[in-house]
Amino acid sequence: MSRANLYKLLTYLIAIIWLINGLFCKVLALVPRHEQIVSQILGEEYAAPLTILIGISEILMAVWIITTIKSRLNAIAQIAIIATMNLLEFILVPELLLWGKANSIFALLLIGLIFYKEFVLLKRLDL
Repeated sequence: MSRANLYKLLTYLIAIIWLINGLFCKVLALVPRHEQIVSQILGEEYAAPLTILIGISEILMAVWIITTIKSRLNAIAQIAIIATMNLLEFILVPELLLWGKANSIFALLLIGLIFYKEFVLLKRLDL
């Protein structure tokens, strides 16, 4: 597989991760654990609408990823969001995470993949 094709594949894969988490897990509430996490961290009163807003933001992130507009800024934003979100969850609600504190391993893998795609692979493509 060429580097250009790998870059496109990783772009779509990362966008799909944001889309699934935003649309299915939060907006459509197919994974109630996400609203429970928001409830525990930000309060129960506004947990449902905040979870939907977070989901919409994740869907918009997926769109931004696909457009490749300011892709490096996008990668930095993704990395900061994933790191912050997972640190908060790790500290405040590890019992609600799918894999408990081991969730941080998957977050680090995703951060590494985003970093590789945007700051290593893209540099090698000379785009």
